[in-house]
Amino acid sequence: MEIAAPDCASEAGSLCQWVWDNTGADVLARNSDAFASAAIHILLILVIAVIARFLLYRAINRLTRLSNKDDAGVALRPFQAGARLALGGGLTTDRRAQRTQAVGSLLKSITSFVVICVAGVLILAELGFDIAPILTSAGIAGVALAFGAQNLVRDFLAGICMTLEDQYGVGDTVDLGSASGTVVAVSLRTTTLRGGDGTIWHVRNGEVLRVGNSSQGQAVVTVPVTVPYDSDTDRAATIALQQATGVAQSPEFEAAVLAEPKLLGITDVTPGAITLGIQATVVASEKDGFIRAVRSAIRTAYERARKDDPTADFRPPVLAAGPGPDARDRV
Repeated sequence: MEIAAPDCASEAGSLCQWVWDNTGADVLARNSDAFASAAIHILLILVIAVIARFLLYRAINRLTRLSNKDDAGVALRPFQAGARLALGGGLTTDRRAQRTQAVGSLLKSITSFVVICVAGVLILAELGFDIAPILTSAGIAGVALAFGAQNLVRDFLAGICMTLEDQYGVGDTVDLGSASGTVVAVSLRTTTLRGGDGTIWHVRNGEVLRVGNSSQGQAVVTVPVTVPYDSDTDRAATIALQQATGVAQSPEFEAAVLAEPKLLGITDVTPGAITLGIQATVVASEKDGFIRAVRSAIRTAYERARKDDPTADFRPPVLAAGPGPDARDRV
């Protein structure tokens, strides 16, 4: 039985006629215009989605590049404010690059998700699906998910805020309340710390109520120098200050020292010993190394002074008498 040609096939030069002549498929020929229109619309949606994603990615890349500059505009200051505050007014290039890279990656992920979702809904609409129930179901599912996974949502939101505010990064020594140690990994849901004893702690970002970061900003360090009670404290203080200043001006610590060392004078008097204080302001991440270098330099200078003048004895009593339980804490 011969199938009758559809009415649209009688229109010369029409898509329906071309499909009917080449395929003989009645359904395909009658719906060829609708299929072609839907295909063109879907292709247009995909092209617009790709262009929109490209432009948004380009804007994000430009935003992150500009936020690395010290002379960024007012609109970019929120990206720098937290880190500037953390580092006492200055932000190293590496630190800023790491932070902007993390923020840029987060923004790109959100952008891709939004563009894909919008494009997917529009494509379903072009295919003839009623998107109203889909949107309603998605809204209900979102509410249900939000209630059922409140902790997970809170962890992600807290992780986003921590990343944007640059509260800490990999390598920082932090106290998160429930755990403390060196940050080894930061994700949107958890932060991984390595404790002083090597224990690995996984802390949910939503459970972090306070953050104490001892690796950012500036630190005022005081180096105690203990000498025997009957020693020449003026000479001992002069030598200690000279050595601390020398360490501060050395190439290793010149950039880390924010305020030159100063002498605090006698800070403590105990039976048989006097404690002098040397104070300096340094970048927090360099404070331990600076203190060790100053102690080593002062000890070496005192030993040299004793060799030049055998009557001078700047050694702490516990070291002069031999190793004791507190010897490691004295210069």
